[in-house]
Amino acid sequence: MRVKSGLFVSALVRRAFALGGFAAIEKRGAEEAGAIFVRVVARDGRVSLYAPAPQSIAVEQEEAMSDDRLFECRLKDAEADEAAAFLERERRFDSDLWIVDLELDAIGDLLPLSTD
Repeated sequence: MRVKSGLFVSALVRRAFALGGFAAIEKRGAEEAGAIFVRVVARDGRVSLYAPAPQSIAVEQEEAMSDDRLFECRLKDAEADEAAAFLERERRFDSDLWIVDLELDAIGDLLPLSTD
């Protein structure tokens, strides 16, 4: 059974604070199953953006995972406006998405990442 998006985001925010970072929910999406996008801002202002992995990748790796949510890095060390433009395009496509901002030195194992 899949964890609801709202619960997943709440846990992500708590874990980020526990690691000494900062977290904020920029946009609340559908509580049940909204897509979750995570923007990680480094100290130098560079941004990495994590988005839900395509379903085909998630299905391939699902057996090896304990959680059925899987993310992939869409932007790595990008400029803030590039990430903002990407998220704006996604907002126009899906009004039920979540956007979570994290300020951390390293994302560690906060998100289950695709190996592809």
